[in-house]
Amino acid sequence: MSLPFDLSAGAALYMAVALLVAAFVRGYSGFGFAALVVSAASLVMNPLLVVPMVLLVDAAMSLQQARGIWRDIAWSRVWGLFVGALIGVPVGIWAMTAVGVDAARAMISVYVLAMCGLLMAGFHFAKPVGHLPHLGVGVVSGVANAAALGGLPVAVFFAAQPVRAAVFRGTLIAYFTLLDLWSIPLMARAGMISRETLLAAVLVLPILILGIWAGGRHFLRAEPQNFRKMTIWLLVVLAGLGLLKSVV
Repeated sequence: MSLPFDLSAGAALYMAVALLVAAFVRGYSGFGFAALVVSAASLVMNPLLVVPMVLLVDAAMSLQQARGIWRDIAWSRVWGLFVGALIGVPVGIWAMTAVGVDAARAMISVYVLAMCGLLMAGFHFAKPVGHLPHLGVGVVSGVANAAALGGLPVAVFFAAQPVRAAVFRGTLIAYFTLLDLWSIPLMARAGMISRETLLAAVLVLPILILGIWAGGRHFLRAEPQNFRKMTIWLLVVLAGLGLLKSVV
């Protein structure tokens, strides 16, 4: 049986390791899964092919984590972001389906580098933010989720505020669930989800369940702030390599 997306055995092994690492990061810190997978995929394949699969498994992982995060979700933030995403997702899907492989790879890499730069800059809001900024970030997140990268602007937004680690993690996971449930049917209508996408999602689920479980256990014993910094640097490396590949 041929591998999904016509991957070679070596590329498939590389993606399996990338998925395991990304799932561990998701279970531990609550963000970075999709960005890590898409950035890693851009080095061996058309990254847009893996986007719908990432959203499908991301929704499944959110359900796996739901029981342990319910009390830590800031629902007012979630709904503010999601209203913006309702607008942003259709715009992003329209834009992504109109670009070529190298252009998509370059856009994804530059975007990831920009978001990582903002995370590392340590910007903070001088005063508490209201509903309107959440709506604006939700629009940006929705547009970016056409490349499965809707979590990064929200992570930047939350990192600039005094949000407890557990609330940061729980609120992101809850928002990702709604974002994915809105994005997936729109991608299906745009012809981005195929039988091959569904097969790939089923094949990788055991890897992701293991990674999420391991990351979640580690979260219960440690503060994830330092781990987020490692995740950001890993994203910088992957995005830099993806940008180099798109140029070469």
